[in-house]
Amino acid sequence: MAQAKRDPEGRRRAIIEAAAELLVEDGGAELTHRRAAERAGVPLGATTYYFSSLDELREEALRHLAEHIEGDLRETEEGLAAGMSKSETLAEMLHAYMSDQARVRADAALFVAAVRHPALRPLARRWSDGLAEVLSAHTDMETARALSLFADGVSVHAILHDEPVDAAFVTEMATRLLREGGE
Repeated sequence: MAQAKRDPEGRRRAIIEAAAELLVEDGGAELTHRRAAERAGVPLGATTYYFSSLDELREEALRHLAEHIEGDLRETEEGLAAGMSKSETLAEMLHAYMSDQARVRADAALFVAAVRHPALRPLARRWSDGLAEVLSAHTDMETARALSLFADGVSVHAILHDEPVDAAFVTEMATRLLREGGE
């Protein structure tokens, strides 16, 4: 951590990453400036210097956890545009996501934070809203929303069961929804 001492932005980033790890581990119930400082290997005063409140630290940590969302949406859009089967593309993307327990837990932390802190709900909704928008270019908006809601449900299942939903099942359900929507 010696480099962070000479690098204020690196120190700030280390604090954010430490807070994000704590959010993933326990949903944020135990997040404090002290625990974030200990995890980041910086003095307690550094956390309060960069983040005047715990809410500010939590929000930055959650933004850090959500950074992957835009890339995931772009990959989904590219897969759909590549002419692959829409249902197979969606199923592959969802199965890859559900198989990554670290990302599933990170998103669970986003959901929990959004329940406890309403101001964070737009951040937690970025994935669902973005997926519906991406899918709406390939089907009607109602079907796009239904697929996005299905993806949310599959994600919650992965969170609660510590394992992904079977890829064949996800493909079949996506196919049915798209068929109803006029793929």
